[in-house]
Parts: sequence; structure tokens; C-alpha cells
Amino acid sequence: MTDVVLFEELSADNSKKIAIATLNSPRSLNALSGEMIDVLYPQLLSWHQNDDIAVVFLQGVGEKAFCAGGDIVHMYKCMQQHQGEYAPEIEEYFTKEYQLDYLIHTFNKPFIVWGNGIVMGGGLGMMVGASHRVVTETSRIAMPEISIGLYPDVGGTHFLNNMPANCGLFLGLTGASINAADAKYTQLADHFILNENKKDFIEQLKTVNWGDTIALNHEKLTTIMLEQELVSNIHLPTSQLKAQKMVIEQVMNHDNIVDIVNAIISVEVEDKWFNRAQKSLKQGSALSEHIVYRQLQEGKNLSLADCFRLELNLSVKSGQYGEFVEGVRALLIDKDNKPNWKFKRVEDVDSQVIDWFFAAKWSENEHPLAALGK
Repeated sequence: MTDVVLFEELSADNSKKIAIATLNSPRSLNALSGEMIDVLYPQLLSWHQNDDIAVVFLQGVGEKAFCAGGDIVHMYKCMQQHQGEYAPEIEEYFTKEYQLDYLIHTFNKPFIVWGNGIVMGGGLGMMVGASHRVVTETSRIAMPEISIGLYPDVGGTHFLNNMPANCGLFLGLTGASINAADAKYTQLADHFILNENKKDFIEQLKTVNWGDTIALNHEKLTTIMLEQELVSNIHLPTSQLKAQKMVIEQVMNHDNIVDIVNAIISVEVEDKWFNRAQKSLKQGSALSEHIVYRQLQEGKNLSLADCFRLELNLSVKSGQYGEFVEGVRALLIDKDNKPNWKFKRVEDVDSQVIDWFFAAKWSENEHPLAALGK
């Protein structure tokens, strides 16, 4: 049986080591399965505690994707079995995923994620937590959960709120796909490096005089990456978000979700990227639209750990309510692209349902992520 994650330790010239983890599920575009998390989390924790490891490098096998998201087909099967009831498998998966994401966010050593190709959902949750986040000429980044009746989790409460004004909510509502330049603009990525330079870059890591001072190791890594970026920047694509900045500001200039959604859908713009965003919003779940709006409002002043606790609450309830399972069915199982959403329009969503999603499922001490950040 093929290992779902490959691990390697390369010796640097001064006896320190560069640790490399490779997601190894090319058929699923390296979708993050529970099995992957079960082997990746303890290995990262071991590297975190090992003084010989100077730098960690996380990538996906193949050229198509770093990680296309979570293992939602497996989640669909679990939700089907429970049919509208609480699904313990859903709680287990999301709990493990958010613990992994939080570990990456709080890792004490330089941590590189090579975000080549598709980086979506759970893949972005891992990438955004790294200290050194690389995008390439083929990077395609999105949080497209609105299309499956979910919401942008994996820390989206935190990182969407940290984007330039209006961008986070716009991307969360539309699931719009962005490129490398957009990723840098929205602070999802730090460096743009051509994918063909990856091998040389790893070889360069081996020549660095890594020390025991973590702050200095971060600086040494940043210096190398800036040098790599100098030769790559000529290929940096045009930022779609910047190009449509005025339109996005216009449609987001409302104080309620109904007016925002209707403004995005109805505005006339001759731009293929923006038109695709409009289409995905129009076809997406109206319930999800409300959840995203309130999620980002409630998350503005939360700590990172509290953001993950809020999201676990929402994710477990999403696994129970039925919108998520219907969205996955329509997109990935039956592939009819005709989800039967509970609410047909954003105006129709029952506010009591939204209140149920945000009502705490657990007490503070009983929460599965109670120990996070403490």
C-alpha cells in the first residue's frame, strides 16, 4: 500500500536537517484525508520538537495540486449513514484537521508550504498557517465551499478577516478562484517562485548555515526566498482582485447580506473572472451566504484558537443539517449540478436556522478543541 504522506530528512552542510513532507494522493489531487492527518500531525510534532530539524517543507506530489481540499467524499458517506443526525465521524475529522492547521500556524521553526497548482479548502488551511508561503505561476487558490453548502472553514474566520477591506467576504461568498498575485495581495502567500526552480531551491536550503536561533533561521530563509523571487517576478500574473477593486468595493458597500448578494449578482461587468464569481454565488447555497456573513462578523475580534472553535461548531452542525450533504451529492456524487437547497434565495433564509448554527454545541470546557492555544 502506498504511503499517503512521504517523509524525508535532508542533511544540510552543517549537520542540521531539512525535513520534507509530501502529500501523496495524486488521484484525489492530494485531498486531505483523515489518514493523511493521522500520519502528518505526529510527524510535524516530532520535527517541531527535534533540535536537529532547522526547516520544514510541505508539498504535494505531482504538478497539478498542492492539495485540492478536504476528503469530502468520505464525509458525504458518513453524513449519508446518519441522515440528518449528529455524525461523530464529521466531528472527528474536522477536530483533527483544525488541530493540524493550528500546529502549522504556531510552528516554532521556519515552515515552508509550496502552494503549486490547486490550493483549495483544506489545502489553503495548511498553506496559510506556514511562516513562508510560496505560490507559483500555476497556483489556483479558492475557498469554494458555498458551492457545496458549507462555508470557508480551516481558519477562514481568521484569514478572510485579515484581507484588504471587502476582499475576504467577497471571496468567501463567491468562492472565486485567485492567482499568485491575488494570493500575495490578500496576504495568503509571501513569495512567488517559479515551480521549475523548486529543486534548485531545496538544494540551496542544504547550503545554509542553519543555527540554533530560530529567529535568525527565519531571516536566512526569507533572504533566500527573496533572491528566488527576484528571478521569478517577471512571470507574476496580473491580480484579478486589484483589477476589479472598484467594482468589489461598490457591491460590498452594504450593511446586510441580502443587499450584498443581490448587488454582486446584478452588477454588470465585462470581465470573465468576475462573471464566474457571480455565477458561483448565484448557484451557491443561500444558507451558506448567511453563515459566511455572520461568521466573519463574529470572528473579527476572536483569537485564532477561538476561530477554530467557532468553526468546529459550525462544521459539526453543517454535517447534521443537510445542506452540506446535498451540495456534495450534486457536485461530486451524482454530478447533476442541481442541488436542492433548503432556501432558494438569500431573502428566504430563516434567521432562526442561522441562530441554531451559531448556538454553542458544547460548553467551554467540553469543547473538543478546548485545549487549543492554552
